[in-house]
Amino acid sequence: MEHDFLMHLLAIDPTKAGLIALIGGLSAMMANRGIAVFHDGLRPLMPEYLEGRMDHKTMAATSFALSFGLVIGFGLPFSLTAPIILVHSLLLGTDVVGTWCNRSRRGFILSGVIGAVYGVALMIGLRSVVDLFNMMPVNFMNNLSRVGDPIVVCFALFPALVVGYQYGYKKGMWVLVATLVGYLAAQSFGSITFGGRIEKPVKLDPNGVALLLAMIAMFYFTMKERPAVSGNADGATKGANEMLVGLFSSRIERIQKNKWLLVFSGGLCAMAGSMSFSLLAEGPVSLQLMAQGEQTSALLVALARAISFIPLVGMTAIATGVYSPEGMKFVFVAGLATNNPWLAFIAGGLIMFLEIKLLARTAIWLDKYPGVKACGDHIRTAITRMLEVSLLVGGMIASNAILPGMGFMVVAGIYLLNRTSRRPLVEMSIGPVATIAVGILANLLYFIGFVPS
Repeated sequence: MEHDFLMHLLAIDPTKAGLIALIGGLSAMMANRGIAVFHDGLRPLMPEYLEGRMDHKTMAATSFALSFGLVIGFGLPFSLTAPIILVHSLLLGTDVVGTWCNRSRRGFILSGVIGAVYGVALMIGLRSVVDLFNMMPVNFMNNLSRVGDPIVVCFALFPALVVGYQYGYKKGMWVLVATLVGYLAAQSFGSITFGGRIEKPVKLDPNGVALLLAMIAMFYFTMKERPAVSGNADGATKGANEMLVGLFSSRIERIQKNKWLLVFSGGLCAMAGSMSFSLLAEGPVSLQLMAQGEQTSALLVALARAISFIPLVGMTAIATGVYSPEGMKFVFVAGLATNNPWLAFIAGGLIMFLEIKLLARTAIWLDKYPGVKACGDHIRTAITRMLEVSLLVGGMIASNAILPGMGFMVVAGIYLLNRTSRRPLVEMSIGPVATIAVGILANLLYFIGFVPS
């Protein structure tokens, strides 16, 4: 057993381990100093702590309460379905590490060390769990990866749902029709050949084309929306975000003061998210698409998610003076756009730099396009709803393959009973969690000599 564990450690890519250690250590140190935290709900509490209105014990307990459940019930189950770490598993943990260490020089250094160890331990631990599952008599790892199969097809539907939420059912149906037309057209053409000295056919991905058309339609409706005209006695108008920028200018300056740490963090995240490394994924959808080699589709999903986080990350950063270690998530788009990790690092750092420098201008720009903010909220909601359905269906398909008949029963039972729990799991995590439970159940039944057929 010790020999196997040693061989397992030696098999880990030292470059990837070093990169995950750097991200973990830096993120924990920034959380310790209140420069950046990953959890959007923790960010508004940081000024209370930094300015002395909340003590250290309360802050540490709150951070743990907000993050621990999401790491266990959301980050880790998704990370186990593919050989890629969901970023929530890493950065929610570093939030806890950073806030638990004292705000002193010793605590700052200690948070970096613990954060780095946590990152590497997470990487080793996930691989060890996968190896353990692979050694079981009923190997369910191949079926576990099938949990995400419906996502590959269904992810193109979320723009139609966004438009339905924001502008009504009929317009949402038109976007759905555009999505289906794009899918069928790409499937019919198959590939496009470009002329020249060497003809090079480019295979069209029906899901990617469908999502692209759907996103164009979604942003067409969004950009048409304009704010109601109102002004003061001089005829000048001032939006809510512009007033927010003026009110919290000192907190914007605090973020810009720490921009080089954030730029470094953005570059590291982009490098880890590049297809050449495939180490980190910004969300469950892009994780599943990356695992199946759908680079273009993963990039489009990451882009949509990043756009949806502009208002949330931007406004909370302005109001609190605390940023996110991955910024508005555009760094992952940079990573997915290149197979070169060093180009990804440079692009991610540049994107983070521009995000910080243009933070105030971005907020003022959002005043001119109020539909973008509402669209951002609806994108996150729509992706969550799509994931809940897709992962529940995927969980049932995978679980039924592991335990025919009984698999359906277990997933449905866990899903329905979860709704009666006082502390329910996030519903989109039910599919992966239930499938893992079915896999373990199948092995227990095997050991007692009873395996349903």
